[in-house]
Amino acid sequence: MVIKTVQDVVSLLKSGPQGKIPVVQDAGTTTLAPVLSRVSGVVCLSGGLGAHLAIVTREFGIPGLMGAEIRYNGELNGKKAKIIALGGSKGELHILEE
Repeated sequence: MVIKTVQDVVSLLKSGPQGKIPVVQDAGTTTLAPVLSRVSGVVCLSGGLGAHLAIVTREFGIPGLMGAEIRYNGELNGKKAKIIALGGSKGELHILEE
């Protein structure tokens, strides 16, 4: 699920954020704040290690990929995924087999 608006966060809250890894375009935390402590990870299409979202996800112990170079068009909605850390500043998003 791509989080762009507050309404997207409301939809995520209604569907249950537990175990989900939302994709966000902005590295700010304001929009994600209501669900951040409940998601399994965050993929952000912008930002880097110093982005506010990166700092907060580290503080919460939530896996996060910042500045992810993916083209997201929704085909991954509902798929099981896992963020794999590769050292301190790199990571990969793995789509798990059903």
